[in-house]
Amino acid sequence: MITLERASRWYGQVVALNDVTCTVGTGITALLGPNGAGKSTMLKLVTGQIRPTTGSVKVLNHLPFANSAVYRRLGYVPELESAYEEQTGRQFVTFMAALAGIPAIERSSRVAAALEKVAIAAAADRKMGGYSKGMRQRVKVAQAIVHDPEVLILDEPLNGLDPVGRRDIGNILLELGSAGKCIIISSHILHEVEHLTRNILLLHKGRLLAQGDIYAIRSLIDKHPHKVQLECGNARQLAMTLVGMESVISVRMDRDNRALVEIETPQPDRFYAELPGLVENHNLEITAFHSPDNNLEAVFNYLVQS
Repeated sequence: MITLERASRWYGQVVALNDVTCTVGTGITALLGPNGAGKSTMLKLVTGQIRPTTGSVKVLNHLPFANSAVYRRLGYVPELESAYEEQTGRQFVTFMAALAGIPAIERSSRVAAALEKVAIAAAADRKMGGYSKGMRQRVKVAQAIVHDPEVLILDEPLNGLDPVGRRDIGNILLELGSAGKCIIISSHILHEVEHLTRNILLLHKGRLLAQGDIYAIRSLIDKHPHKVQLECGNARQLAMTLVGMESVISVRMDRDNRALVEIETPQPDRFYAELPGLVENHNLEITAFHSPDNNLEAVFNYLVQS
């Protein structure tokens, strides 16, 4: 439904997107990358706000730039906003519904349904100038889905949402993806979209670094040892116990935090599976643990270096 063929976009000497070729079909695709990776530029190309400097971009087999026929089949949630603060949420979504071509006779009911779907109906008749960031995000999603588009593009839509809001918007996207919509959701935080889809595009410095199934991509990291940090009341005993694990290749105690132990493992899944039994058998009390390598930035570092 979306095709980029050697698409590039630069501004003067700055290359924002560099020779990207990919296709996006139905369901949810996560567009991932750190800030400045080129995500917003790619989405602006897909939504027809800018033209590619070289290459081509097609949406539903049409060139999207300045193409109103494509716009009416596409929903867009931009990262930045410039809301009409004197308008109510209902007025804003109604205005956007009119621009999308929804007939006046059914506009009111379609707007009401969209506002209800994103759980903002109770505040829909308040002025948007008094909305919180999370409420504005909900209204932005409402205007993007009110005309039932075939393609939905969302640029950092989870920013500003509390956990309940993230769950609600996530459930809406899952429902739309299951219904055969083509959805691209951008984020620089992996865990935000990890529960929504396994299909991802990874951008880095304007280039498409990897694409496909997230677990296949993550398997690339397993060639490198993962660091895991554990906090324990008896860190020395924990360290001595961890040394004996076959899945652990190094153990280090933190000089500044005597309760912290850091290990490296080339088999993170095996380590996490064996850890509960180890704790129970040796009567250890681990108060916290996390992996600094289990985030998008670490994924990029490993992929860039490999």
